[in-house]
Parts: sequence; structure tokens; C-alpha cells
Amino acid sequence: MSEEYRIEAAEQPDWDTIGGGIGEFNAEQAGDDSSEYLCYLLRGPDGETAGGVIAAIHYGWLYVSLMWVREDLRGKGWGARLLAQAEEEAKQRGVASAYLDTFSFQAPGFYEKAGYRILGELADFPAGHKRFYMLKEL
Repeated sequence: MSEEYRIEAAEQPDWDTIGGGIGEFNAEQAGDDSSEYLCYLLRGPDGETAGGVIAAIHYGWLYVSLMWVREDLRGKGWGARLLAQAEEEAKQRGVASAYLDTFSFQAPGFYEKAGYRILGELADFPAGHKRFYMLKEL
């Protein structure tokens, strides 16, 4: 191992260099990921954001990254409508499959009801809970 190189801690992540480096490597191995991003917001009468979904399309797959609906609006179909909107847009862009991860204290039942199935889980992540990895064919 060369003594000219060293490992040091950084106070702020170097997203550009590390992300750019892995992005270049991935493109060399698998081609351009053709990243596209989707975001749909649930707005209240006053214009306040009361929920939303943020998703990305990479390598022809939809990744549901973040989804949230304000507590007083849960169980009223808004989450299902937001998710369906993102999935429908992805299908229009030629996407055939979607994936996501969620915690046991979040919404695995919601996603199962929407057609997602559990591929795997991590126990005690966080302690006393599980993290689920889920897939849906669109």
C-alpha cells in the first residue's frame, strides 16, 4: 500500500467527487442510467404541502424514494393516489417495475395493498423494528 495516500475524516461528504466517480464507473459497466425524477405534491386549500412522493427512474426501474402524507389526511386515499400518479407516469415512460424500502413502523401494509411484495427484510433496523425491501411489477 502506498504511503502517499491516506484516509481522513471529512466534516462534509464530498458528494460530487464520490457520486461522480461511482456514476462514471456505473456508466462504464451498465450504460447511462437515464435518470429521471418525479415529484407529486398534495397541496391544501392554503397551498401548504400536506404530502407527496419523490421517485426516480434509473436503468428503467422506478424507485419510490420518499413518500409522506400528513397524519390527519392518512387513510383517506391520498397516499394511494400519489403513489398511483408516480407509477402511471413511470409506465408512460416505459418502466415495467418499481421498488422501494420502508420500515415496519411506516407503511409496509399500505404498499402491499398497492401491489408491492416483500423481497427481503432486515431485522432490528432500527432496533425493535424491521426494514422491508419491496417490488411491484407495473
